[in-house]
Amino acid sequence: MIDRATIERIKDTADIVDVVSDFVSLKKVGINYRGLCPFHNDHTPSFYVSPTRRSCHCFVCGEGGDSVSFIMKHEQLTYPEALRWLANKYHIEIRETELTDEQKKEQSEREAMFIVNEWAANYFKDILQNNIDGRAIGLQYFRSRGIRDDIIEKFRLGFCLNDRHAMAETALKQGYKEEYLVKVGLCYNIENSNSKIPFDRFSGRAIFPWIGISGKVVAFGGRVLDSRTKGINQKYVNSPDSEIFHKDHELYGIFQAKKAIAKENLVYMVEGYTDVISMHQCGIENVVANSGTALSEHQIHILHRFTSNIVLLYDGDAAGIKAALRGTDMLLKEGMNVKVMLLPDGQDPDEFAKKNTAEEFRAYIKDHQMDFIAFKTKVLLDGVTDPHERSEAISSIIKSVSVIGDPIVRDAYIQDCSARLGFSEQTLTAKMNEEIRAYREEERKNELRELQRAKEYQEYPKHGLLDNAKNPTPSTSTSTPASTTTQTIPAPQQYIRKRETSADLLMKMIIQHGDEILYENITDDDGNIFSLTVAQFIHYNLEGDNLRFANPMYNDILQEAVEHTGEENFSCEHYFTSHHDYEISSLAIKLTSDALTLSKSLEVKLSIEQLRDKIEHLLYEFRREYITDKLTQIRNEIKTTTDPERQMELIVELQETEKILTAIAKKIGGSLKA
Repeated sequence: MIDRATIERIKDTADIVDVVSDFVSLKKVGINYRGLCPFHNDHTPSFYVSPTRRSCHCFVCGEGGDSVSFIMKHEQLTYPEALRWLANKYHIEIRETELTDEQKKEQSEREAMFIVNEWAANYFKDILQNNIDGRAIGLQYFRSRGIRDDIIEKFRLGFCLNDRHAMAETALKQGYKEEYLVKVGLCYNIENSNSKIPFDRFSGRAIFPWIGISGKVVAFGGRVLDSRTKGINQKYVNSPDSEIFHKDHELYGIFQAKKAIAKENLVYMVEGYTDVISMHQCGIENVVANSGTALSEHQIHILHRFTSNIVLLYDGDAAGIKAALRGTDMLLKEGMNVKVMLLPDGQDPDEFAKKNTAEEFRAYIKDHQMDFIAFKTKVLLDGVTDPHERSEAISSIIKSVSVIGDPIVRDAYIQDCSARLGFSEQTLTAKMNEEIRAYREEERKNELRELQRAKEYQEYPKHGLLDNAKNPTPSTSTSTPASTTTQTIPAPQQYIRKRETSADLLMKMIIQHGDEILYENITDDDGNIFSLTVAQFIHYNLEGDNLRFANPMYNDILQEAVEHTGEENFSCEHYFTSHHDYEISSLAIKLTSDALTLSKSLEVKLSIEQLRDKIEHLLYEFRREYITDKLTQIRNEIKTTTDPERQMELIVELQETEKILTAIAKKIGGSLKA
């Protein structure tokens, strides 16, 4: 286990802006930074990063936290794994206590798979550079393709020996489990085989590691070498899908390209490994490959975090044209500005990059790239005279325009189409609106299906009510609480900001002001003089009526705030937003997220009197919500009970509870209806 001192050092060293920038292109806005949220399909920047508060928060989906919780969520890591990730980034030595046998068993399977992949990448690289066959076959192959040694190093290229068990034997001898070698796809077993050792999937192939956006090796691609490709249908073999790799979620070269993409505000999309590598060697680094698969939403979302501008670079043959066409609509739908360029004379980006400098390559792209309307028009209508075929082609072009979200951009493209195609804007607009209606109707049907699935499979707890868990007997000011769980179904594919309850607002006050002195020089019945902080006052106030929050985490936070009150330099906000419990830190940041967009100088500082008034008002509101909930419960029971005696008891209880609500309403200063 990582010791507490090391954890604090990691948290103190990790720069939230630096950490998030590894995954999101950020722009400075005042004292904060803003970008597209990596946790939902964000089209307008809603993800704020505050260097002063050392936290981040999305104002649409609500995700956020400090550096550790961000890495946990983004990389799907446990708390210790996220700490190790940050320690590795900032070169911090981790001191750990000895793990128990049980703790060792609980080590993440994902972590084990990443460890195996990292070992394999180093193994393949070592074979390439130090093994006789590796140098004679593998290294010779890369050099024959004109790939320099520094680029080989940059992309961690390697070679797997032709012996079908060599890699597996070495891994097993070094203590790596066969289970994980098979799970990540490095090896496989053959039924009815006499071999006790699994087979190497990539034997005899040049190795191209897939490095994820965070720098971890997630998979491998292996290429049969030139001398063996004759008659071979499948030149490349990729790792199969696993817990840590889904091909449609990854982009080859993204780790090496992400900084250049953000800097250039542009990404080039190519098809293959060698296209990416040759362009890097040429001097163009803002390039990634989807490696022959159709573009997916996941891949587009990754790119959209860094830029909205993309140029599709494909061969000028039929396959290249088909690849370009199938990607445009999805890119347009996700709000990307799409350009297309087909290279001349059937060349691929690999060949073109070898013949041109970076400046020549960029100049050629600038001069020959086309927007998607011009590209589709050229491809679909060039030389077509049949009216029916022209109609289908034009419908396809207008359908592409219809998926664009921005109405101004759509109108601009309609004007362009009208000029290019010789049709009136009214005719094209009518067709576009027809496509939009059809698309929205399909979306509505999908949402209804998702809603039905949600009703069948999901339950969400009601948030923020209170639970009189300590004493079921009502006191003079409270009654037995209602049930604190209901079934709610969120609207599909959208995020709805919940109304903050008095419980949420009280918790916000505890986190932001819990350590501040609210009342000084109070004398108790025994003549003792003491002071009360905000956290203590709220705690004692609720304790007096045997009240608790329904959310157990709220109770834990309040208890911790009270326990730490009085400690030197204790700050509730800093303590809870950087709490070692991921859920508590995320909740604290979420509850104080409104402050992320303000500088300290712009925040309104409450006076002691204002703070007292606000907290006392919230405590009354807290009771009002509780009594209102209780009244609903009593009325429902009156409607359903058939016992006359019980009905009379409930009516009396209803009248007494209504009196309490009226008294609370007067305290608050308004007319409150239950």
